[in-house]
Amino acid sequence: MNWRNYKKIFVIILFLTGCVVGNNRAFATYLLIPMDNTQTNHLKAYGLTYWALTKDWDVSWLLNYRGGSFLCAYHEQVENECLARDVSYEVLPDVKVQGILAEIMRSDVNMSEVKLTKAPKIAVYSPKNKLPWDDAVTLVLTYAEIPYDVIYDEEILSDVLPAYDWLHLHHEDFTGQYGKFWANYRNADWYQQDVRKNEETARKYGFSKVSQLKLAVVKKIRDFVMGGGYMFAMCSAPDSFDVALAADGVDICETPFDGDPMDPAAQQKLDYEKCFAFTNFNISRNPAEYEISDIDIDPVKHLTNRNSDFFTLFEFSAKWDVVPTILCQNHEQVIRGFMGQTTAFRKSKVKSNIIILGESKAFDEVRYLHGEYGKGMFTFYGGHDPEDYQHYVGDKATDLNLHPNSSGYRLILNNVLFVAAKREKRKT
Repeated sequence: MNWRNYKKIFVIILFLTGCVVGNNRAFATYLLIPMDNTQTNHLKAYGLTYWALTKDWDVSWLLNYRGGSFLCAYHEQVENECLARDVSYEVLPDVKVQGILAEIMRSDVNMSEVKLTKAPKIAVYSPKNKLPWDDAVTLVLTYAEIPYDVIYDEEILSDVLPAYDWLHLHHEDFTGQYGKFWANYRNADWYQQDVRKNEETARKYGFSKVSQLKLAVVKKIRDFVMGGGYMFAMCSAPDSFDVALAADGVDICETPFDGDPMDPAAQQKLDYEKCFAFTNFNISRNPAEYEISDIDIDPVKHLTNRNSDFFTLFEFSAKWDVVPTILCQNHEQVIRGFMGQTTAFRKSKVKSNIIILGESKAFDEVRYLHGEYGKGMFTFYGGHDPEDYQHYVGDKATDLNLHPNSSGYRLILNNVLFVAAKREKRKT
């Protein structure tokens, strides 16, 4: 056989191979992003899904299927993005997908399909001045490549919140006590600058105290949630938010924070009915105590039992309790604990109507909870950084390139994409 004949055979083989590949791609009409332990980068998978929603492409969240996988119609751009972001994916033919959906729809299987309808507009409540700690939510949003706007007191008081779907509260102290850092850091430049900046903002808006400024901000956020907004808060923000609401009109700040003593009857004047999630708590009267109230658990038992610090996610009915099921999607059900200014919530201080998403029975505490307020919803998550057990002031930020499969960080991103889902109230 001469060279020309070999060349013809080679061209024919290439042509036939191209036809097979082309036909396989043509019939492979769906792209599955698995979220079980086969996924190479769980965190960037959320960002990829968010990006697909910005293109107005249909995306489904397959609850409890392979760790809460995502499914969308095949687009070459999505496949290219998966490759660029190192996100694992599978290209599936229609017949395979129909089989998966049929399995999910079975009444004896705890799975469901939720359509994601929009890319939510996200705001992060965070101070503009640099503080010596990082925020887990902004870290993971940046790593996942999910866009967000940073807003603070001035923006909120200027009524920007209705423009957003989702609001995260930075590790804030909404009681006006500056996180109770006074005892250890009152001479630090960052602390003094933070006090000065907050006092300037308070005066600008006609408040004589920072606690009054923060209460006004809390009420704006409360109204945002009541009107249908979604709020996610971590660390000191959840309990200080509720304490500020309960103390509306009551001076709970000691002299180092606002120049005059706390109301001696402050504890008796608290109104727990105004709170989102907590009740029957006691406020801290000691300005040197690194606590706002007894909502937070005693950190000593965590430090002495670090190796046994885990919390477990509850399993909900994917077909009936869609909201908590979404919020608990993960490739692990037992999550490593982590500390923060507020590490966890005492179970006895959580209101009875609140959905507990994750708890530590060993420590008798709630780590992750969800509730409804008016037309909106909120989620509180204890701790500071899921991949830094005891984050100190001044520590370096966590490098999420080292934790692409973090189950603790996944819970944050569940809350982000939850807003993309068609709103469904919890069924009773």
